[in-house]
Amino acid sequence: MDSQMSTVSAGILLFLIMDPLGNIPIFLSLLKGVAPERRRRVLMRELLIALVVLFAFLLGGQYILKVLQLKQESVSIAGGIILFLIGVKMVFPPKEGVFGHAEGGEPFIVPMAIPGVAGPSAMAALLLLTHTQPGKLPQWALALFAAWFATALILWSATYLYRLLGESVLTALERLMGMILIALSVQMLLDGIAKYLHVAAV
Repeated sequence: MDSQMSTVSAGILLFLIMDPLGNIPIFLSLLKGVAPERRRRVLMRELLIALVVLFAFLLGGQYILKVLQLKQESVSIAGGIILFLIGVKMVFPPKEGVFGHAEGGEPFIVPMAIPGVAGPSAMAALLLLTHTQPGKLPQWALALFAAWFATALILWSATYLYRLLGESVLTALERLMGMILIALSVQMLLDGIAKYLHVAAV
């Protein structure tokens, strides 16, 4: 992760990782079996669960890394690989969607909250942010909330957006977001490798 990562850049990165446009068809499919009067309540519950999980990783990220004794370079390289794989899936999505989905019943935590919104890639990005620039925790919290709020608005309007834009437009937008995420992941990976080589050479 670039040492000059700003609050806006972090917010955009997290928003891309959460992939709300790609999740619209999946979330609509998951909510089909839920009573119409409960759908928005269930969606808001899942979104709030995801927010709590992500903030837990943001606040506890440093402790997790200390316990695991992970270096910044290894976290950056691993984070870049994870984001690259997510980006590739966004560009070339499998039939079940980027995160997959389970059929039947009312969804609870899995798969809407986790990994739909609070996925392993978002958690890895938060760990990386807090590890590389721990002094900017308030900025990362703001970036996380902004990304979550934008994601929540899009998913809250999922039915209208699906009807307005259609599946083909949503797919095109998701692939564009995937390409941007791939570029960011490659930069993160290269930064990690460069730092590792610099440390090894000293």
